[in-house]
Amino acid sequence: MSSATSGEPLVRVIGTFGLAAAIINITIGGGIFRLPANVAGSLGAAAPIAYLVCAIAMGLIVLCIADAGSRVSLTGGPYAYVGTAFGPYAGFLSGVLLWMLGTFATAAVSTVFASSLGLLMPALAGRGMEIGILVAAFGFWSLVNLQGVRLGARLNSIATVAKLLPLLLVAIGGLFFIDPGNLRVAAMPAAGDVARTSLLLIFAFAGIECALVPSGEVRDTARTVPRAIALAMVGITLLYIALQMVAQGILGSGLAQATVSPLADAAGASLGRWARALLLGGATLSMFGYLGGMTLSIPRMVFALARDGFLPRALASVNASHHTPQAAIIFQSTLGLALAISGTFEKLAILANVSALALYLGCALASWRLRQMKVGGEGTGFQMPAAGAVPWLATAVILWLLTGMTADEWLGFGVCVAAASVVYAVTRTNRS
Repeated sequence: MSSATSGEPLVRVIGTFGLAAAIINITIGGGIFRLPANVAGSLGAAAPIAYLVCAIAMGLIVLCIADAGSRVSLTGGPYAYVGTAFGPYAGFLSGVLLWMLGTFATAAVSTVFASSLGLLMPALAGRGMEIGILVAAFGFWSLVNLQGVRLGARLNSIATVAKLLPLLLVAIGGLFFIDPGNLRVAAMPAAGDVARTSLLLIFAFAGIECALVPSGEVRDTARTVPRAIALAMVGITLLYIALQMVAQGILGSGLAQATVSPLADAAGASLGRWARALLLGGATLSMFGYLGGMTLSIPRMVFALARDGFLPRALASVNASHHTPQAAIIFQSTLGLALAISGTFEKLAILANVSALALYLGCALASWRLRQMKVGGEGTGFQMPAAGAVPWLATAVILWLLTGMTADEWLGFGVCVAAASVVYAVTRTNRS
């Protein structure tokens, strides 16, 4: 990857709000609708501590991502950042990890979306109806994104606002029904418990690495990327903490047992059955919006890999009228649909954790390396505070989190890296 700013045939139309909406849309998938029960089960009323620890860790990581993203405007997100900093092999491995993350996560969430819709509307329950829902959902978002990135980004913004409304209802309306006694921390949790819970929560904040894949279609990346990341992450952190405290304040010790729909249960206990139904609908809408965000982002990863010769060149074709990577969109949607229908992705989903952390590690090191190489983006580069220390602090945090991985996860990760390395060697002739 010879240049950080080489021209691409894609159109730059995504602004700060559109990119921030994409980050929020992908980050707030289906997890937050169930996560508060898991965190309460580990830490009880002290759960906000884990959110703060996680937010600090992610803050260091996203500073590095924002810095790298402001300097490299190529499509591919972390794939482009790491590739520009450390060469095509390191970039390719990052691209494979990102592609794997996005593909399996999309398939997993879409499957839960189909089953959740069946719970809301019993007429849509059953395996046959779920397959029909999956085909319709993947088909809808594929058609939307084939029409152009502007339409896809606009619908993502609408979906983001729509999914936030029921969450804000609980976060704000539930404040009037909190029992202060349920928020009283009897004893501070052990550091090990906080660390393990933060490790779980780190993935509730994940999504930036996928949302930044369409960097080749972002206006003025040096300004837009950092601003969008800051806007999204501050909003997400405040919302998560508010939801946890409201749910804990309403349900008390019962929150840990409400593992199916904790936020919906809190809404029902405070505002009534209509609010519970609204939250269940919000969860379904949230996952549908997540699918739309990933359909916008992950095909650009396929496009970037094909553009650089790692995948067939046909997948790098761009529609002359809509300026969209049409072949990549169709290929990725078909792959995601097949995995969602088959369910085989569940056996590989465990690899997502270590893949995400490995990606974050690459972005942290890339931030340092790009500064050393004096690589700049369009316009004025992002002025990262404590630029010399932040990448290494982020690296230390990531390495600490990686100590929590199991031997099976490391083995699976090693197999994926080895397989990707074989692909890299086989495609050498195509790239040259």
